[in-house]
Amino acid sequence: MKHVRHFTPSLFLSLVHVCLVQANYAPYFFDNGARSTNGNMALLSLSEDTPVGTHVYTLNGTDPEGDPVMYGLAYEAGSRRYFSVDENLGNVTLIEELDREKEDEIEVIVSISDGLSTVSEKVRILVMDANDESPEFINTPYIVQVPENTPSGSSIFKIEAVDKDTGSGGSITYFLQNIHANKFTIDRHSGVLRIKTGVTLDYEKSRTHFVVVVAKDGGGKLRGDNKVFSATTTVTVNVEDVQDTPPMFIGTPYYGYVYEDTLAGSEVLTVVALDGDRGKPNSIHYCIVNGSEGSFEISNTTGAISVIKSPNQLKKEVYELKVQASEVSQEGDISVYTFAMVTIRVVDLNNHPPTFYGENGPQNRFELTMYEHPPEGEILRGLKITVNDSDQGANAKFNLRLVGPGGIFRVVPQTVLNEAQVTIIVENSAAIDYEKFKVLTFKLLAIEVNTPEKFSSTADVVIRLLDTNDNVPKFSSDYYIARIPENSPGGSNVVAVTATDPDSGLWGEVKYSIYGTGADLFLIHPSTGIIYTQPWAVLDAEVNSKYNFYVKAEDTDGKYSLAEVFITVLDVNDHSPEFNENIQEKTMIIGSPVKIEAVDQDAEEPNNIVDYSIMQADPANVFDIDQSTGEIKLKSYIRSLDIIHNITNNKDCIWSVVVQAKDRGSPSFSTTAVLKIDITEETLHKGPMAAFLMQTKDNPMKALGVLAGVMGIMVLITIMISTAMFWRNKRSNKITPVRRIIKKRQTPQSRTVRMEWLKFKRPSNAAEKFVVEDDAKSLHNENSNNNIQVAPVPPTAPLPPPPPALAPRGDTPGWRVPTVSGSLTPKFINKQLKKRGHGSAHNALVSELKMKFEKRNAAIGEPHI
Repeated sequence: MKHVRHFTPSLFLSLVHVCLVQANYAPYFFDNGARSTNGNMALLSLSEDTPVGTHVYTLNGTDPEGDPVMYGLAYEAGSRRYFSVDENLGNVTLIEELDREKEDEIEVIVSISDGLSTVSEKVRILVMDANDESPEFINTPYIVQVPENTPSGSSIFKIEAVDKDTGSGGSITYFLQNIHANKFTIDRHSGVLRIKTGVTLDYEKSRTHFVVVVAKDGGGKLRGDNKVFSATTTVTVNVEDVQDTPPMFIGTPYYGYVYEDTLAGSEVLTVVALDGDRGKPNSIHYCIVNGSEGSFEISNTTGAISVIKSPNQLKKEVYELKVQASEVSQEGDISVYTFAMVTIRVVDLNNHPPTFYGENGPQNRFELTMYEHPPEGEILRGLKITVNDSDQGANAKFNLRLVGPGGIFRVVPQTVLNEAQVTIIVENSAAIDYEKFKVLTFKLLAIEVNTPEKFSSTADVVIRLLDTNDNVPKFSSDYYIARIPENSPGGSNVVAVTATDPDSGLWGEVKYSIYGTGADLFLIHPSTGIIYTQPWAVLDAEVNSKYNFYVKAEDTDGKYSLAEVFITVLDVNDHSPEFNENIQEKTMIIGSPVKIEAVDQDAEEPNNIVDYSIMQADPANVFDIDQSTGEIKLKSYIRSLDIIHNITNNKDCIWSVVVQAKDRGSPSFSTTAVLKIDITEETLHKGPMAAFLMQTKDNPMKALGVLAGVMGIMVLITIMISTAMFWRNKRSNKITPVRRIIKKRQTPQSRTVRMEWLKFKRPSNAAEKFVVEDDAKSLHNENSNNNIQVAPVPPTAPLPPPPPALAPRGDTPGWRVPTVSGSLTPKFINKQLKKRGHGSAHNALVSELKMKFEKRNAAIGEPHI
């Protein structure tokens, strides 16, 4: 400083401030080169397929004073913002998708600031290509017109495609799909489409070809992968027609006919030829080359061939004409041509159809009457038919056939030339049935074979049939089922059978009859088939409810058929329930029921099902009855005689009950009876005699019989012992122990029967003591030594006599003994047996005792002293 000045304090502070401001230096970026990932983003390059959100760069700089710096990015107005930056860290992130084909450079203003000074720089970021574009064909669609005579190998079109990518991704090669089926090839680099070598196009065969071209790029990286893209397009090749094909005749071969009535100058036929080049056809010129012999001519433009002579002037039967068809160009020149042969036949006029003749001349109706079912192969000789065609040659050839119901007759001959006798033969005898057809009608048809006119004629053949007795009467069913109530009166209708005979007259009349073991009660009307009962017949379902027999249908010649008839006699509720024993008195032990039983003689349910009920009781509300079984028991609260005494003052406890037995028929029948029930308590006495007396309380005769038998057995035992002692004392004066062999006595066969008579229902086993045991001691000593001395055993008493035989139920009234359980099984006893029962029983006991005593003495032998 050249000048020294004196400063005041305020001026000094200002100078210090100026010195401090001048000492602040601006921040700056580091320049780290083109390939660096941090610095000032200069020379940065990014691939266009970089994903959005990728960290692509880090801004990096410094401040000379060491102050912290902040980073920023800015864009020019109108520019798209592709990046964002973290102002503190300097991390730059891609926020917008890159597309090199749209923008290959991005200008960005980067800045760095220390808070006081900011430094900004404009940098360019290069966008690198990625293979993200497909080839695209330009100037489509491709339609090519190619003349059919274009030489093979010629170029016909150039296909062009572009790819916006660069490098290999933008290079394009071409190829065709279905190269082996194509008539074309393509240059893989230039896209020039050519006709294959050795291949020609033909408009007449194919007028259009569709060629599919594929354009493929050279491939490249896209998001880390190698990608190849392609595109396809279709080239339409239209083949243009050129005059390279000769004309062609259509409708060949050609035949024409000239008939005897054809006029000179008449057209016989027309030939037609067309240019083989259909795209731009030429006109055709016709002419006859040879074969006409001056008899025929042809129109040069239409091809119509005409006869120029009358038919009788024609010398040949067949003419072969050679016709030429030539193309005429637009300049009038005749170029290519072709030939066709035309055959013209001169024929006689077919003007006579076949005609049928009878015995008196032409006839179109023939009739015959015959019996049905003639033998197969038989000729219908009553028909005199002749057929004739007066034309000559092929015009006189015709076929014969019958038109009508098929397979019944056949006609002979089937092919005729000029004339023949017609024969009709039976082919199916079964179809000639009077019951099906009274009249058979046919059309006899004669039709020409080889003539274009196909002349024909017909004649009616009418065959009237006569009936024969060829059918058997047939029932409408193989069996008939009928039902009739059992109370139906005699002469009642049961069922009507029906049989039909399709024959006519007397042969169709049917006569009915019945026979069989079940037919005795029935009759049948011989004409109507109505089956009814005999006037005297009485049907009873309880006796017989099923009848079956046969019914016969017969015609006047004795032909017949059979059917079976099943008749069910329906049960009618015509019986009332009947109590099958005298139920006037019953004894009821408290706690045990008594039972009544009634039987209904009807045959079927519900007529024979019996329900029981108590109609009246004195006193009431004491007894219950089971509706189905008929068991009568006391109300559940009555358990002793004391309760009964509280109910009534009748100490005897004999009550009257009116019971009813009612069937379930409709209408229902019922029977009532008065039952006197004696109610007692079970006896308190023990032992077999008490039990027996209780069981026989209601049957005193049984008790007396059993007691009499027991007393008789005791008497017989006493007699036997006394007799044995008498004979032993008579043989020896000493009384010594008896030594004898005791053998098991065989049980008589009748013992089982007699034992069964002693068995009866009892509340306890006390009565079992009344059954005589079978030599218990003998059974015990059956295998003992014979030297063992045992006490003599008295002979066993015979069993009581069997019960009286049952007598058949009739006018003799039976007697019933109700048991304690209330079973009402009927028991019938003959009066005569009842009167003399004691004498017979006594004689039987004496005889049996004598026989047993003799057998026992023989078995014992002499006693040892």
